[in-house]
Amino acid sequence: MSKRAILVVDLQNEYWPSGNFALQGIETAAANAARVMAHGRAMGDLVVSIRHEMPGGPIFVPGTDGARIHDTVLPQADEPLITKNFPNSFRNTGLKDLLDGHGVAEVIVIGAMSHMCVDATTRAANDFGYKTVTIHDACATRDLEFADVTTPAAQVHAALMAALAFGYGEVISTDAFLHRPRH
Repeated sequence: MSKRAILVVDLQNEYWPSGNFALQGIETAAANAARVMAHGRAMGDLVVSIRHEMPGGPIFVPGTDGARIHDTVLPQADEPLITKNFPNSFRNTGLKDLLDGHGVAEVIVIGAMSHMCVDATTRAANDFGYKTVTIHDACATRDLEFADVTTPAAQVHAALMAALAFGYGEVISTDAFLHRPRH
């Protein structure tokens, strides 16, 4: 049986309605993420929380409430916490060394934002040779604008999940993940 890790990407206060960069559906995504985390803990998986910081930036400023991990998905005291400054959770962090040190072969990716850090982390994990599973309803995003076109969050999310499923790994729901047999 391969060793598995749950990567909890950027579920920070900044993304909640009380924060400075609210995402659509963040409460539901976080509740599902908490279920995935609890299941992973019960199964003996490595649960890794990842926190984005932007020193000097307008959001995710180190030491602020917005940069704190939301209470819904707080790591347990013995679980690793990775701080990153780029969308890709592997870039300039110890994440790969941590996963390799634990013999991880499969990563489960949950968090925010679907179209940015979840995407970058999932693709990087795949490129490093990890089997990847993205739990689509444990991720959230927001509307995007480009060239006078606004794309609703639901469409941004669906397009990104379709792209990940096409070439970067499995994309499933929380319920499907929780009820599938362990391989």
